[in-house]
Amino acid sequence: MPSIEMDATDRKILAILQEDGRLSNQEVAERVNLSPSPCLRRIKQLEQAGVIRQYVALLAPEKIGLGLLAYVNVRLEKHSDPQFSGSARTAAHTAHSPRADFSAAIEHWPEVVACYAMTGEMDYLLRVHVEDMAHFSRFMMETLLRHPAVLDVKSSFALQRIKDTTALPLL
Repeated sequence: MPSIEMDATDRKILAILQEDGRLSNQEVAERVNLSPSPCLRRIKQLEQAGVIRQYVALLAPEKIGLGLLAYVNVRLEKHSDPQFSGSARTAAHTAHSPRADFSAAIEHWPEVVACYAMTGEMDYLLRVHVEDMAHFSRFMMETLLRHPAVLDVKSSFALQRIKDTTALPLL
C-alpha cells in the first residue's frame, strides 16, 4: 500500500520520472498537463513521503569494465538467538549474530550491488558485478568465503540480459 494517496496524475508523474529522472519540472508538467507550480508541489510531496527515494544515473556495467554478472546464494551458520532460546551466553556472544555481522560486512564489498535476505534453503541472494572470472574468483576466495559466518555458497552467472529495468509497475 502506498504511504500516501496517489491519483492518476501522481502515477503519471512517477512513470515519467522513472523513464527519465533528468527531465525538468517544466517538461514533466507539460507531459501531465499541469502548470509547473502544482507539478513541483506534487513531486515534492512524493519525495517527502519517500515514494521517490532518490535520483541516480544508471551505468552500463560492461562499459565500465564490469562484464560479468553473478547471482550468489549464501547460507550462513546458524546460532540460536539467546533472546528466543533461553540459552545463557556471554555478552560477547550475544552482541552480534552471524546475520548482523554478514549484513555489516557486505556494506564494504563493492562487488555486491544488491543483497536480499531470502526464505528457503539459502539465507541471502547477492547480485555481484565483477570484471571477469578471475575477479569473481578473487572476490569469492578472498572476501566472501573468508567471512566466518558463511557456510555455503551457490553461484549462477548471467549469460544474456533479457529484461533489466529499474521501473516499478504503477498499479
